[in-house]
Amino acid sequence: MKACVLHGVADLRYEEVPTPSPRPGEVLVEVKACGVCGSDIPRVFSKGTYRFPIIPGHEFAGIVAAAGPDGTGAGLVGRPVTVFPLIPCRNCPACDAGAFAQCAGYDYLGSRSDGAFAEYVRVPQWNLVPLPDGVTFEEAAMTEPCAVALHAVRRASVEPGDTVLIMGAGPIGLMVAMWARIDGAGRVLLADIDDAKLEFAQRLGFDRTFNPARSGTVPAAGAAWVQDTTALGANVAIDAAGTAAAVEACLTAARIFGRVVLLGNPPGDMTLSQDAYWAILRKELQIRGTWNSTRTELRGNEWQTSLDFIAAKRLPLKDLITHRVPLEKLPDALQMMRNKKTFFNKVIFTKAKNGH
Repeated sequence: MKACVLHGVADLRYEEVPTPSPRPGEVLVEVKACGVCGSDIPRVFSKGTYRFPIIPGHEFAGIVAAAGPDGTGAGLVGRPVTVFPLIPCRNCPACDAGAFAQCAGYDYLGSRSDGAFAEYVRVPQWNLVPLPDGVTFEEAAMTEPCAVALHAVRRASVEPGDTVLIMGAGPIGLMVAMWARIDGAGRVLLADIDDAKLEFAQRLGFDRTFNPARSGTVPAAGAAWVQDTTALGANVAIDAAGTAAAVEACLTAARIFGRVVLLGNPPGDMTLSQDAYWAILRKELQIRGTWNSTRTELRGNEWQTSLDFIAAKRLPLKDLITHRVPLEKLPDALQMMRNKKTFFNKVIFTKAKNGH
């Protein structure tokens, strides 16, 4: 099969590799669409990953093409699916509680095991999530970030009428905004230091946007904008950028007793100013972390919820896609994302005709 294989830092090659053979309890999925996650850029170009060579890619959907030799997955062949990329150990206390995102010994498709920047990928049957009718492969390939965004909004306990500030208007930030709107937020405020991202957000119907970098420091300008817009500050502030400035903006913009959720994945060490720390103390803010998403029924299956809302046409995820490329052009697309000279939002490798 053809695949984009990462042989080392900044060494991603489109080449021919052996098609994987599913083991007992596994199936082979033919990849129809795979999104590029923001975390894939440092993984490919700067940080590397857990082993080399490896095939990246963890946001994907496709069709079950073959079952393992035990035959337990034979009835799944031909079924359209998306895939939960985290493979839990099932032996640690977190797994016992169904908190698979906190598993102490997990595997992960695309960073620890071969992923979906390829024509085929080997997947445990447990990780398959069947697609409802009416969900395209392109939409299904965005289930993973959509579930991550839903998890963050749930951690924020958004209530009807709340003012929700989101720092960062990339794909995850926009999905957070969509979920906040669905949950009844009275006002959704989007801030970013990239005007092109804010213009894109406005085209999606989010008209309360602001670039704090144009008015001074990001935390001070962001807080001033929220204060001018709301008088009291934001009920909920969510960092979807992963920068110290964005976190400080959330802390300073949140109202007394507000809720702050930290979602962004930082590129390196972060520092917190004394004023921002005082904001936590003096306003008695609730600070909540969020990591990955939940896939168990008793803890709220955010994957199934995301797919149900996509199928009901309540989440216009296709509107987020700015670039569709074939597999052989994927290395060029990642380089484009790294250089940031061309505007992009969601970049998708697709084999599916018209997304189906």
